[in-house]
Amino acid sequence: MVEAIAIAAGPSGSGVTTSTLALGMALAEKHDVTVLDPAAGSTELLAASPHVDGTLQDVLCADGPSVDAISHERHGVRLLPCGTTLHALASADSSRIRDVFATIAADTDLLLIDSPALLESAAPTLPIVLADRAVVVLEPTTSALSDGLQVDGYATVYGTDVAGVLLTRVGDSVPDHIVERAERYFDAPVLGQIPESSVVREATDSGHPLLAHAPNSAAADAYRAAAGQLTIQDGDPADISRRARSAIRPQQPP
Repeated sequence: MVEAIAIAAGPSGSGVTTSTLALGMALAEKHDVTVLDPAAGSTELLAASPHVDGTLQDVLCADGPSVDAISHERHGVRLLPCGTTLHALASADSSRIRDVFATIAADTDLLLIDSPALLESAAPTLPIVLADRAVVVLEPTTSALSDGLQVDGYATVYGTDVAGVLLTRVGDSVPDHIVERAERYFDAPVLGQIPESSVVREATDSGHPLLAHAPNSAAADAYRAAAGQLTIQDGDPADISRRARSAIRPQQPP
């Protein structure tokens, strides 16, 4: 069993890295979870990890290190640093892409892709192409919903389903019309509402994931509840490896 899920946001970004690690740690209580880290955000929050010999970009080069050599585990989550960006993987040895991603997919139940905000990414479609489904992370505002529709647009084009919407930086409550619009726009449930909290900022500043820094906080509880709304689907590792080949080194027209 394996499923790839992109944790994605619109141009404004909404705590994607915090959400990726929080969901990953919560889901790791029942599943083997691997986080693919395109933009070094997760790596920074797991900076106290052992020395890692290279990145996925190195693995995909001819005579590169093994996947095991670049991965490390903390807080129950396996982290694979990608390199500078997923876009940088375009220089990869095309003969290795399928084999490497087949190895990654075969060794995990869930591959979470920490996706950079769309307008900050040199190749915003890559996480969406790699994923079976996406979780869209948004602040509970009308403008944020509009931003998030860009993620939905990419998902529609590439046949990636939206698993749900995660509302972050929530004040006292979310207006009913925001929840209704989110579920209607993305044709997916609102998985959870993460309260605005100083502990989220403190966790980032401390260099620790939220669920390690403040495991008993309201925000941590909300992430666990949201993770409980996700049912991990049984996918084929070969499908992920094929999508990786298509996303990283697309076939050129004759």
